[in-house]
Amino acid sequence: MKILVTGATGLIGGALCGQLSDEGHEVATVSRRAQSSGRFPVIRWDPLEGPVPAAAVDGCDAVIHLAGEPVAGGRWTPEIKRRIRDSRVIGTRNLIAGFRATSQPPRILLSASAVGYYGSRGDEILDETSKPGAGFLPEVSIEWEREAQAAAELGVRVVQVRIGVVLAREGGALPKMLPAFRLGIAGNLGDGRQWFPWIHQADAVGIIRHALLNDAVRGPINAVAPDIVTNAEFTKALGRALKRPTFFSAPAFALSLVLGEMAEVVLASQRVLPHVAEATGYRFRFPGLEEALKDLL
Repeated sequence: MKILVTGATGLIGGALCGQLSDEGHEVATVSRRAQSSGRFPVIRWDPLEGPVPAAAVDGCDAVIHLAGEPVAGGRWTPEIKRRIRDSRVIGTRNLIAGFRATSQPPRILLSASAVGYYGSRGDEILDETSKPGAGFLPEVSIEWEREAQAAAELGVRVVQVRIGVVLAREGGALPKMLPAFRLGIAGNLGDGRQWFPWIHQADAVGIIRHALLNDAVRGPINAVAPDIVTNAEFTKALGRALKRPTFFSAPAFALSLVLGEMAEVVLASQRVLPHVAEATGYRFRFPGLEEALKDLL
């Protein structure tokens, strides 16, 4: 297949491009700067400037759209919130505008979304049929997915991949956690009872690849591990893996003082299950947290 990937330099994009290329697919990427990434051809496109160039999507079998401003990069100022929303909503709108300008749009669009779609829901079990939550991240996710779904009007098979917290050796949440854990000064966030929808990087890539190759997958698919744990259970498992104590905790009010509105990212309780992935035959490489941490550490 000929595949265009946006966000190819991100935590998932880099690993995904490498795997697809190794399997024999023809992979191209886009960037705000049209400079070669070495392995894959790069086409210049700023998602906020206008439609993706026709040359980027002409003849493509599939587009995998992963681009977006980091959500957990720091305190949410009004400007950061605008960038988070615009990078996803306007960027996806301009991508689909590029589809409309071609005589033959791609057959498949896999567009990233997030478990933030569900908001904070306590102990409620959430799957792809659950309604969205309330708040900034759910609102952004609803708009984001709506823009991607517009491609279905062109006959494109659209999949929205709702990604959880990706655990990887390099990049993402795990390397940021390790220093405090190794010093023995880590612990629960808030009361620790909030559900933590994690996924190993290999399975995040695997679910996207599964959705790409499986015509039965349409609409939302949760990219989370089936072994859902609370923040306290995750904290204990990581402490055991590193052979370090986890006595300390960060009270919710302190996190809110330091992080402001962005504290909802770490305090949200999302008991999300990967029903579509499992129902359509995806087999997890790392379904359990203990084995995932063992591999990553």
